[in-house]
Amino acid sequence: MPFQISIGPNLRKSPFFDATVRSGVRGFSVYNHMLIPGHFGDPEVEYDRLMTGVAMWDVAAQRQVELTGPDAGRLAQYLTPRDLTATRIGQGRYVPLCDHEGWLINDPVLLKLAEDRYWLSVADSDIHLWAAAIGRERRWDVAVSEPDVSPLAIQGPKAVLVAEALFGSRVRDMRYFGFEETVLRGIPLILARSGWSKQGGFELYLRDGARGGELWEMVAEAGAPYGIGPGAPNDIERLESGLISYGADMRWQGARADPFEMGLGALVDLGAGHDFVGRAALERIAAQGPARRRVGLILDGRPVPPGHPVPLAMGRETVGRVCEFAFSRRFGRTIGVGIVRADLAAGAEGLTAVLEDGTVPARITPIPFADQ
Repeated sequence: MPFQISIGPNLRKSPFFDATVRSGVRGFSVYNHMLIPGHFGDPEVEYDRLMTGVAMWDVAAQRQVELTGPDAGRLAQYLTPRDLTATRIGQGRYVPLCDHEGWLINDPVLLKLAEDRYWLSVADSDIHLWAAAIGRERRWDVAVSEPDVSPLAIQGPKAVLVAEALFGSRVRDMRYFGFEETVLRGIPLILARSGWSKQGGFELYLRDGARGGELWEMVAEAGAPYGIGPGAPNDIERLESGLISYGADMRWQGARADPFEMGLGALVDLGAGHDFVGRAALERIAAQGPARRRVGLILDGRPVPPGHPVPLAMGRETVGRVCEFAFSRRFGRTIGVGIVRADLAAGAEGLTAVLEDGTVPARITPIPFADQ
């Protein structure tokens, strides 16, 4: 059954909104209080474009939390258990953020623009409020704000060709999560080699929201020889690639997980000398071992995804949850990701996903997925 989202003043439009409408957007979701395109009418074509060509995505809803001031680095380090000591200007880092009990509350990419200026490119939650409160409570000299910054992603194996047409051959030498400040025909940008897919690509962090339409058209023109087209972050590709999705795989409200359960234990630097939010809780978890673990799942048949996590059961006992699943044409089966009890064996039998209209047999498999 189709539904509509009413667009009111409580939902922000991205600088690329009008351009996506002209490009044929057919559905929106809401992310960080902003409308984000969901699809442009043919999800299979959009998937194929991402996997074999190049796609452009309005991901302006991936908002930035800016930390500025003498204590900006101090606050950035206190917010994450990952050691940022060696982070250089122009380098991004994938960083878990936890609350005082060790639960993940976001997993942004941190960008270090200067010794006294950082961005957290956040998933769907109000991290600016959290960061501002902590900075103020600790009486640090740091300002927390949301700057006029809106990313536009170019993703797919031909993304480098489009980036090269726009910025020159130097893009080929950029390291993953590396970025630089630049200008494109008078439009101020941050160019980063990053994006929410495993197909390769770049993100153009627009720094003047009034020029979103111009930037969209520039990218579309440069990508035309390579068959570029609009799309949106692709849930099927993210499942196939094993990417974490904050809000789907875990969320502070009702679907909590800690970094060790999500396979991010390598980013928790308990041996570093600095303090950070949740350190005591994470030390306890590390000593005891995580209670659960993130796994891949294969489900029988082609059940209809409900759009929300569902219980994973063994008999009458709930042993975890299926966070998201979808049918993968690439692997010819229904795949998903979930979080299960840590002592559950990889070859455990009798697992079922508990859907509203019945149960579906499931089995655990490694992630990222492969032919099996």
